[in-house]
Amino acid sequence: MKLFGTDGVRGKAGEFLDAMTAMKLAMAAGIFFRKQSYTNKILVGKDTRRSGYMIENALVSGLTAVGYDVIQIGPMPTPAIAYLTESMRCDAGIMLSASHNPYWDNGIKFFDKHGDKLGTSCEAEIEKIFFNDELIKKSQVTGKEIGSSKRIDDVIGRYIVSIKSSFPKDLSLNGLRIVLDCANGAAYKVGPTILEELGAEVITINNKPNGFNINEDCGALHPEKIAKVVLDVRADIGIALDGDADRLVIVDEKGNVVHGDKLIGALCVYLHQEKLLKGQACVATVMSNKALEDYLSLYELALNRTDVGDKYVLEDMKNNGINFGGEQSGHIIFGDVAKTGDGLASALQVLAMILKSGKKASEVLNAFELYPQLLVNLNVSKKVPLAQIDGLDEKLQAIRTLGMRDLIRYSGTENKIRLLLEGKEEKIVKKTMDDLVQFIQSKL
Repeated sequence: MKLFGTDGVRGKAGEFLDAMTAMKLAMAAGIFFRKQSYTNKILVGKDTRRSGYMIENALVSGLTAVGYDVIQIGPMPTPAIAYLTESMRCDAGIMLSASHNPYWDNGIKFFDKHGDKLGTSCEAEIEKIFFNDELIKKSQVTGKEIGSSKRIDDVIGRYIVSIKSSFPKDLSLNGLRIVLDCANGAAYKVGPTILEELGAEVITINNKPNGFNINEDCGALHPEKIAKVVLDVRADIGIALDGDADRLVIVDEKGNVVHGDKLIGALCVYLHQEKLLKGQACVATVMSNKALEDYLSLYELALNRTDVGDKYVLEDMKNNGINFGGEQSGHIIFGDVAKTGDGLASALQVLAMILKSGKKASEVLNAFELYPQLLVNLNVSKKVPLAQIDGLDEKLQAIRTLGMRDLIRYSGTENKIRLLLEGKEEKIVKKTMDDLVQFIQSKL
């Protein structure tokens, strides 16, 4: 598709994603959702990027032009939009965010009336409408049929209550010192509030967004920053979110950044032992380390793998009756708690697991060792189909004969190719990756 990537529409604000594109996309989405409209309301939220003002107003113009009433709730985490769309009985929800990308990018994510991210087929239909100028022109309304918009500022309380209710009622965060990095993003208000109301002593950093500092040298992309603070203040744990708060990175009390696969493994076994895991399995992506798969097998638990993207993880969970999954990058999905990856909801489950164990974070979250894995991102000027890269198949076959696992794919949101190699011998993995990088650079 020309517009939609792995997670909605995303690109540089003012260029790929300008006001005209956003308005036209809103019209197309409005036409699409109109087919099964119940309340004639669409919810719109955003993160803290300056470009959110421009795109939000363009979306409101497009939606009202085709007759929809719009509810604007301002900066809120992506998972809050998913929850509130269903809670407030809206036909759809729209989140403006480029997630972990820098401030100059922005994005548009769509949710259906149940708070679920749209599937690829629905996105394709919206994109088809987007390029149908005649249909868009014909669908615009006049007079009393033109939609309205209003801003509601007090829905933050609904989301806070929903997240707090997911934390076991017999537990308290009293006595825990927690460092929270809000990435100058959408959780800068709700994050500290939730943890403090549950009793924790919270040291909050990067909670002063100015429109340009979202994800800048902070948050889930730079956990080394919060790791230093954890050590400095002798905290029990560090919690780092990304710009739209759907991603979570944990730092233990020793200042160690917990790998996403170790976090998924520990949480999956915890749910299993608490008799809360459904399907005797969890879902992860092709990026996850095989050591996670081997660790889960010790408890007779399976690991289902999907393409990269939390929407694919969630789709597999639904199709197979599984209530837990995630990506090693930090999207952790508790299907019984949230509609999508929710950094704050996941953080509370991590804290509950640690409290119930009676151990320190470093003990609970280090249950197995990962196999050596290298991931390299290379900039490319053009995304040549992998099947058309001469000699690539032969190169990968040679790598596999060495007993390694490989994954090569293009980024869905950036002009980059991602190379992953994994094996049991670190020196061999590194040498093989150096050779593969040279090969790819010579071709692209």
